[in-house]
Amino acid sequence: MSNTYTCFSAFYDLFMDNIDYVQWGEYLTSLLKEYGISSGLVLELGCGTGNMTEFLAAKGYDMIGLDSSCDMLDAAIEKKCLSGHDILYLNQDMREFELYGTVSAVVSICDSLNYITEYKELVNVFKLVNNYLDPKGLFIFDMNMEAKFKTINDDIIAENREEASFIWENTYYEAEHINEYELTIFAPCGDGKYEKLTETHYERAYSLEEIKSALAEAGMTFVVSYHAFTRRPPEKNSERIYIIARENGKQST
Repeated sequence: MSNTYTCFSAFYDLFMDNIDYVQWGEYLTSLLKEYGISSGLVLELGCGTGNMTEFLAAKGYDMIGLDSSCDMLDAAIEKKCLSGHDILYLNQDMREFELYGTVSAVVSICDSLNYITEYKELVNVFKLVNNYLDPKGLFIFDMNMEAKFKTINDDIIAENREEASFIWENTYYEAEHINEYELTIFAPCGDGKYEKLTETHYERAYSLEEIKSALAEAGMTFVVSYHAFTRRPPEKNSERIYIIARENGKQST
């Protein structure tokens, strides 16, 4: 994960402007409130450039944003300076993060947890989440499913804009359940010249059964899973699902 989102960070918001963060934010907020979290301290794992962190802060939550990419956090901090929201950003790897205390809820969207490509490391992330949640605290996260990676396998996405151009190539290795994103960016650098920047990203497809097993190994209580942006159970062809779990083991004081 340490090499993820380096050159792409400067163009992330530009090329991800098709994401409806308001829709995602409203859905996420409705889940938080439905399961008893209407205020309090919330941690976002893999916060990136802070779009969802800012949305939740505007909804009244006290936000902590955590990401392993310094470059992505630089963009998030710029947004924080403009909005004036009191957000704490931490440059940490979610596989070994540390907080000063517990939080009411932990959230993670935009398939950030798919970047954890080893099952044992996913269990460890869940253990840390369980450790830093308040008693019966809430954990809400989404994940891309295998149906998504099969759909985009061998796809090539390209965009040409004045600010920059990119080519996004997808390859899904079904035996390993790993999707490889080859990203090439052409950034203007003056005098009609362009700088070529490349990154490779990897995401793993976990089955719902594997996710439930990892939560159980981490000591967490699985609550429910949904086909993304609905209250329906996941389907065989669900490309993204949401999972809700609770902290288990702490005693309220």
